[in-house]
Amino acid sequence: MKDDREEFNSKRRENALALGKDGMAFQKSKDALIAADKHAYAYLWTWLGVPIIQMPADIVVTQEVIWREKPDVIIECGVARGGSVIFLSSMLQLLGKGKVIGVDIDIRKHNLDSIQNSPFANRIELIEGSSIDEATVAKVKAAIPPDSKVMVILDSNHSYDHVFKELVAYAGFVTHGQYLVVADTLLGFLEENETPTERSAIWKKGNEPLSALQDFVASQPEFEADAEVNGKLILSSSPSGYLRRIADAGRSHA
Repeated sequence: MKDDREEFNSKRRENALALGKDGMAFQKSKDALIAADKHAYAYLWTWLGVPIIQMPADIVVTQEVIWREKPDVIIECGVARGGSVIFLSSMLQLLGKGKVIGVDIDIRKHNLDSIQNSPFANRIELIEGSSIDEATVAKVKAAIPPDSKVMVILDSNHSYDHVFKELVAYAGFVTHGQYLVVADTLLGFLEENETPTERSAIWKKGNEPLSALQDFVASQPEFEADAEVNGKLILSSSPSGYLRRIADAGRSHA
């Protein structure tokens, strides 16, 4: 039989781009997620036994971009129960290099225990403090080894102001070809009556990550939304949330 890998990948990309333009499919996806939210759908999943608080589609697509771009450092703002930093560190272990820098304003003892007892704790460095505090950002910068390829994931406080300040503080760490991921952009696609309310904080349309992301990238031509990656993100908490640095700051990407 012929080697059809190139043909298969071409068709896969074509379908992902088409799905991204399918408004009806996206609406049905939203409806399904709204219905599932009464069962705390995003809280049902674990990674290596630790709650990850992400949806399966986001976990899989993050795995794809890590495997393809092979970052040396992944910065994640928002540690929560620890499953996500463990997931990221397990991916770096598969690559045989790198570390995860996890930032959270409150790393609780039981969550720290889960992280420290994971098989990949040696690849995780935790920094406690507000992700937008200058001292915290300085600690993150100091923790990045020289000449590292850096990816950033923003998944902490989801208010517009906080996410925008995180983007200003952390986008500059993302290196050429790597990804800047803004989580929970789904909130920007929901009407007020659709917004999840069983949360410690409620972020309604206009005061959420997607609005902050859109305003930030409007003046950042060095970042580009990845149409193929985002196209696949139905049944996802982060549609339109995956950006790739395509040029260094101050340079055209033409």
